[in-house]
Amino acid sequence: MPLVRIDLPRGKSAEYRRTAGEVVYDAMIQTLNVPANDRFQVIAEHVPENLIIDRTYLGVERSPECLVIQVTLNDGRTTELKKAFYRAVADGLHQRLGLRRQDVFISLVEVKKENWSFGNGEAQYA
Repeated sequence: MPLVRIDLPRGKSAEYRRTAGEVVYDAMIQTLNVPANDRFQVIAEHVPENLIIDRTYLGVERSPECLVIQVTLNDGRTTELKKAFYRAVADGLHQRLGLRRQDVFISLVEVKKENWSFGNGEAQYA
């Protein structure tokens, strides 16, 4: 049920983009109890002037390599699960892509189950 958007600086290889998506998907399964095969992702690259990210907000030093991950998912997960997800994503991107943990910006958008249609014009979870 999660819908993941990953927005990153232009110029990344297909392998880099694929790996970023895998890291997020794996972290969702491991920490947020997302079922297998529930993978819906949009990965988009942006020129620098269209990816506006403050370099020092809240004392975090971000580089031009910073990427933005937005996950829309059903509400109800605990703060502990969310923190575990943030850590798993940052650690996974660091380990697999060499991305600095400071360059991983994550936003969760929680919605009610009736706010999804997976096709056929139906609300499968309503």
